Amino acid sequence: MEEILDIVQGMKPITLDEMSTVKLMNRIDTKYVVTEAQLHAILLGIKDNYYAQEVEGNRLSPYSTVYYDTPELTMYLIHHDRHLVRDKVRVRTYVDSHLTFCEVKHKNNKGRTKKKRIAVEPIPNILDNPEAAAFLAEKQPYEIHSLSPHLTTIFDRITLVNYEKTERLTIDCNLHFENLRNGKTASVAPLAVMELKQDGRAHSLLKDVLFELRIRPFKVSKYCIGTCLTRPEVKQNRFKKKLKRMERMLNAEF
Repeated sequence: MEEILDIVQGMKPITLDEMSTVKLMNRIDTKYVVTEAQLHAILLGIKDNYYAQEVEGNRLSPYSTVYYDTPELTMYLIHHDRHLVRDKVRVRTYVDSHLTFCEVKHKNNKGRTKKKRIAVEPIPNILDNPEAAAFLAEKQPYEIHSLSPHLTTIFDRITLVNYEKTERLTIDCNLHFENLRNGKTASVAPLAVMELKQDGRAHSLLKDVLFELRIRPFKVSKYCIGTCLTRPEVKQNRFKKKLKRMERMLNAEF
C-alpha cells in the first residue's frame, strides 16, 4: 500500500471545490475489484493524466458507513433477488472533515440511481434524531420503526479525476465490515473496489489501461458483500460466484 500512496502523492492535486466543477451529464458508472498489484499497475499507467483529490493535505480519506435494514434484511434480499427498484438507507461519516450525512439511495427500473441526504450529528442510532427520522419517513418506503443499524463498512478512499475532467475514479481500500447485530467482522483487504464515473461520449485512458491488464468490470455492492461475509446463513446464491472470485483474488495476493 505504501508504493500505491507514493504514486498518488506524486500526482497533481485537485481541491474539493475544483472537483465540484466536474459535471458528468451523460454518466456511465462501472465497478471493478482489483488486487494491490493490479492497482499499482493501473496507477502507473494513468498517473501522468489524472489529478488526485486532496483534502487538508490528505489524499487518502477515511470513511465510515452504517447501513440500516429491516429485521428480515428486506433491502439486502431485494438486491439479491434482482429487483430493479431498490433502496439503501445509510449514515456516512467523512472522518477527516467530521461531517456525517443520513442518505437514501434509490435505484429506479431504468437503472438510474438518485441519492438524497441531509447533514446530521453522529449518534449510535440515527432514528433517535427527529429530523433524520422525518427525512427517512419521507424519502424511503419502509416504516421507520422497522429499521435499525445492521452493518458498518470502514474504508479509505482515493479519488482521481482525469485532466479533461470527463471522468472520476474512486478507489476504496482497506475495506472492513462489522455486523452490528451479531458482532461478526470481516475484511477483503488488500482488495480494492474501484468505481469509474465517466462521460459516455469521451475516450477513457483508464479503460485502455484496464483492457491491457485484462481487468474486467465487476458489479459489486459493499453492503451485500459485507452482509454475506458477516451473515453466512443469509440467502446468498446470487453472490456466490462473486465471493469465490474475490476469494481467489485474495489467495493470489498472498
